Parts: sequence; structure tokens; C-alpha cells
Amino acid sequence: MKNLRIFLISVLISTCTNYCLSQETNEGEINESILKEIKSSFKDNAETEAVINAVSNNNINKLTLNRENIGKVDNYFSNRVKTAGITDQKSTGRCWLFTGLNVLRPKIIEKYNLEDFSFSHNFSFFWDQLEKANLFLEAIITTSNKDMDDETVKWLLKNPINDGGQWTGVVDITLKYGLIPASVMPETYNSENTRIMSRLIRRKLRENALILREKYRQGKELENIRNAKTEMLSEIYRLLAITLGEPTENFEWRYEDKDGNISELKKYTPKSFYKEFVGIDLNDYIMLMNDPSREYNKLYEIRYDRHMHEGNNWKYINLDIDKIKEFAKLSILDDEAMYFSCDVGKQLEKENGFLDINNYDYSSLFGINFNMDKKQRIQTFESGSSHGMTLVAVDIDENGKPKKWLLENSWGVDSGFNGHLIMTDKWFDEYMFRIVINKKFISNDVLEILKQNPVVLPPWDPMFLPDN
Repeated sequence: MKNLRIFLISVLISTCTNYCLSQETNEGEINESILKEIKSSFKDNAETEAVINAVSNNNINKLTLNRENIGKVDNYFSNRVKTAGITDQKSTGRCWLFTGLNVLRPKIIEKYNLEDFSFSHNFSFFWDQLEKANLFLEAIITTSNKDMDDETVKWLLKNPINDGGQWTGVVDITLKYGLIPASVMPETYNSENTRIMSRLIRRKLRENALILREKYRQGKELENIRNAKTEMLSEIYRLLAITLGEPTENFEWRYEDKDGNISELKKYTPKSFYKEFVGIDLNDYIMLMNDPSREYNKLYEIRYDRHMHEGNNWKYINLDIDKIKEFAKLSILDDEAMYFSCDVGKQLEKENGFLDINNYDYSSLFGINFNMDKKQRIQTFESGSSHGMTLVAVDIDENGKPKKWLLENSWGVDSGFNGHLIMTDKWFDEYMFRIVINKKFISNDVLEILKQNPVVLPPWDPMFLPDN
């Protein structure tokens, strides 16, 4: 054992010495010899000149668009959830909220025989922002004993609040505050353009974090620190109320159905409206993930990845992609839409709203191969979930296999294919990351995984950015 320790120490010293020498002698730099080798690999000929002229004067995606893909996929689907109307999140990161409420919307439209219906995203967003502010300040209080350069503290200060999120936020905000129709609390300029408002809230929260940490350093009682936090939240509430409007506590509302029948005018609170008018149990929905960089058939949880202090962290079952598609198909066949999030920017042909792994041929244009698989893209931060949409249709072949899928987006009706995106089954495999499905469509063996003690992951993990 003694000899082994001596050997390891000598290896460590040798490694450190070699590294230090490489720094002193500038090994690893691009010297003249290396630069000459690099430059010689670039073929200066007529073909290369033509490529340079084309690429330097044009949009790369236009030059790499695969003409063979055009017209190969139609807009028809064998099975489709009944939906009505396309929503628009405008210049915000609220796709998670639009997507989550768009899962509920078709049920309301069908239940009450409506032409269309929308929930107030502004109402839910107001409470989301206040709750996230409280979550951040509470996290600052509980980490006040840590140094400023602690990884968790640094992550908190880098990410005090944003307008992105995920499914658990829809559930927790709705269960605590309820829902209201869009007409009761419509959008404002700042709810549709959140950049400046969010920047001001972040600035104030970071300032407040320093104050709370200083109170801890001074030995103030927890009650004193929490009283200061309440005053800070009052300022955040004021900022939100001025930019978004103050949420209603009571309202009267009625509706007209497709047949022209007008309902009785009723009084509601947001919570009674959710309970009486909506009446959908959000606890019945389970989040599934396809992350090949981690073990399948395991339960995972992301620390601090929630929308409120007492809410639920992002928790999901990691599954093989074919199992997820099996459950998704069952949901659509039963006319149930699903929350779906993916890396939407990869291989997206925006004009027609088409997602396919072969849409753009970058390799042929540049003469460079891009070879990472899904696992490697996740591990290197090259790919991760960036946007949430509602999965509403599947096209099934004669063997019962899915050929393509349809997503209801929240970028307005003029975006993509009438406000939708069409994705091939191959794109689903590569760039779908999480989906939320009613537990009645999930097999018992998979539901049993929910009984596991979850593997807890840090919030800065490469897979866990908010949908926006």
C-alpha cells in the first residue's frame, strides 16, 4: 500500500510538472508550423471559391435546405385531437404556460360546446413571477451560510428569475391560485414583451439577495430576515401589478356556445372557476423524459427546479423513446393532447413548419461531418429542451407505427403550418426530451417507478433548462 501511494504521488508530480512546463514553453499554442498545416488543409480552388461566394452572401439554411425533403410529407394525420384556435405567446418565454393550458383547452371547448376558449395567461403568469421571486429569496436565505463562490449560490444569483418554466409550474400555480378566462384579465404590453420587466425584477432580486445575506452575517433572527423578505416581495408585487395589472379576486362571467345559447351569469373566484368550470385533476399527469445519457426506468428530480417554494421540483421518469411513443399514441387515440418539449431549433424548416433530421445538409456544403448522437449532444450542452408545445396528432401506418406527429404551437396562426409544426418520427427520436401524459395511458410497470427514491440532480445539469 505504501509503494502504491508513493507511485501515485510521483505520477501526480510528473503530471503537474509536465503541465506547468507546457504552460511555460507555450506548448498547445497555434504556432507557425501548426498554422501552416491548418491552412494547407483548406483547398484553394474554383470549387472552394464558389462555396465561399455563395455562403458569404447568403443565409446558410437557405443554401443547405434539402430539396429532396420538400413535398415528401403531407399535412394529413390518421388520428388527431379536436382543437380550436392558435395561441400566441408573443415576445416572451411563456411557452410552458401556453402549452400546459393548451392541454386543458380542448377539453373545455368540447365540454361546453364552444367555438373557442382561452385561459388568461397573464393571470397565471403574474402569480408565477411572484412565486418565483419568493422561491429565489428563500433559497438565498437557506444558503446564506455558504460563500458567494459556492456553486449553488452562484447559480442562484445567475438565475434569480425568468419567464420560462415547465409543467410542474402549470400544476402548482393552478392548484394554488386557480384559473380565469382570458377576457377577465387580458394581456398587457408587458405580459407580451417581458424583457424589460424581467430585467428589472432580476436586478431587484439580486440586490435583495445581498441584503438578506448581510442580515444573516450580522446574526439577525430568522423572523427578522423573513420580515425583510416580505417587504421585498411587496415591491415585486408592486412592479408586477403596474406592468401586468393586479389579478382579480372575484369576477362574473358567462359564455355563448356554438348553438347560440348563452349561459347564466355566474360569480366566481379564480379557484372556484378552476374547480367548477374546468374540473380537471392535474395530479393525474406524469412527466416522462428520454435522456439516453442516463439510466432508463429510473425516477429523477431536479433540485430548485420548481415554480414556488412549497411546490414540486421537476420530477420525471426516464424511458426508452419507443415506450414514450407508445403511450403518446394511446393518448391521441383517446382524444387527449399532451405537454411536449423539445429542441425546436434543430432542423426546423420554419416557413412550412416542418421538423425532420434531414432538412438541412450542412455537411455537404462545408465538407465537414457532424456526428454526435443524442446522448453526446446532451452531455456537451449541444442539445436540450428549448420549447414547449402541445402534441395533438399522429399519423399511423398500416403496421400501427407512427410516421409523423403534429404539434400545436404558440407562435401565432401565421407561423409554420397554420400555427402548427409537423415532425417526422425520426425527428421525434432525436430531439424530443419530455412529455406529460395522463397516467391512465401509462402501463403499471412504468407507474411503479414513481415509488422509487428519485436520483436528485443539480439545477445546472445540461438537460434542465426551462422551456420558453
